Amino acid sequence: MRMTSTLAVAFVTTALAAFSAATCADHGYHHSDDSVQLGPRPFYLVEGMDEGRLKDRLMECKDGPFYRTDFSIGHRGAALQFPEHSDVSYRAGARMGAGIVECDVTFTKDGELVCRHSECDLHTTTNIVDTKLARKCTVPPKFDASDVLLNGSEIQCCTSDLELSEFKSLKAKMDASDPSATTAEGYLGGTASWRTDLFIGQAKVLTFKESIELNQELGVKHTPELKGGDDKRIRKIFHGQKQYAQAFADELQAAGVKPRDVWPQSFNVNDVLYWIDNTEYGKQAVFLIDYDADKDNLLLFDRNGNRLEDRDAQLKFLWGLKKAKVRIVAPAMPALLAVEKGQIVPSQLAKDLKRMGFDIITWTFERADLRQGASKAGFYYDFDPSGAAIEKDSDMYKALDVLAREVKILGIFSDWPATVTYYANCMGLD
Repeated sequence: MRMTSTLAVAFVTTALAAFSAATCADHGYHHSDDSVQLGPRPFYLVEGMDEGRLKDRLMECKDGPFYRTDFSIGHRGAALQFPEHSDVSYRAGARMGAGIVECDVTFTKDGELVCRHSECDLHTTTNIVDTKLARKCTVPPKFDASDVLLNGSEIQCCTSDLELSEFKSLKAKMDASDPSATTAEGYLGGTASWRTDLFIGQAKVLTFKESIELNQELGVKHTPELKGGDDKRIRKIFHGQKQYAQAFADELQAAGVKPRDVWPQSFNVNDVLYWIDNTEYGKQAVFLIDYDADKDNLLLFDRNGNRLEDRDAQLKFLWGLKKAKVRIVAPAMPALLAVEKGQIVPSQLAKDLKRMGFDIITWTFERADLRQGASKAGFYYDFDPSGAAIEKDSDMYKALDVLAREVKILGIFSDWPATVTYYANCMGLD
């Protein structure tokens, strides 16, 4: 009798679970993912919002469910607190629900592709200045007879200064430096007060191949960015920009990455068009568009490297890209938003891009100190220079809401993916 009862209970439990799953699927609901852990920050931000409809909506979601979403893109992993482009940063981004994680791709002296934001940022993102490899830097640190550092403001260390094995011996750190320091150890400091050095002890630098493998292990998709570099070194190592772009695609293909699982990106329009015309990865290629905060204008260049400053010339160029089968563009966040009568609204550019039929991704959330509002936050909140709409950190959700509901972006890069994941989960975004 006890066994019969147990079986009956098990049967009913299984049936209810199946019914629940089917009902959720029918209504577009998402199951929680135990591997997704948002931590306290999104809740802190939501609780700090002014009373209103958006806060009420977000507060309704405080108990989840929480799940991975492609709307949430890990910008260099989770670089708000973890060393960018390190294994721990990528793992943190995936754990926060980012459905896509970024590796910025540059190259070593022996032609291996590695994850760094710039060909020449090793002096601020790794410990190289305090190692014997520092002497190989393009501009190495110089010391006087008393070992006092003399040229902190001039040091430049590039991935292309090193072979792969040398690069792999470095330790990742938060992107910061103190150019006024008199010692190598002191130079490696300088981390901003709103970031932290708590998580640098175990952070490892990665190759592009390793980043792909880690994403696959974590169950997330890929959005690698092919970074620019010194033209002479690119020609010497790859024999040209096209070959460099092909090596990037070859790495994806060799790892068995499916075209639907990758969004390759570049600020160089020629890279994007090359992938469209010559590789299987062009359909979701993303053209990144920078923004000139000083001139309140796009920082946009044509195929010949000429800057386009006139809006009519910019729109003509973008129409040409649409005809060339570029489907996705990614302007910086301040280019897509504006403030009218104290309210955040889509910018004219955002309206133009939607009219042209582009899908839009943007960057970068959680990459500014908003504790004193937009007026003190710099580049990413330049659309609100007086802080009329964004007066405190919690107000960032106002900007995200306009980007999602009115600009209708596909996704947004974030240095702390959990903040975006919370919003996306709450609003039912995939």
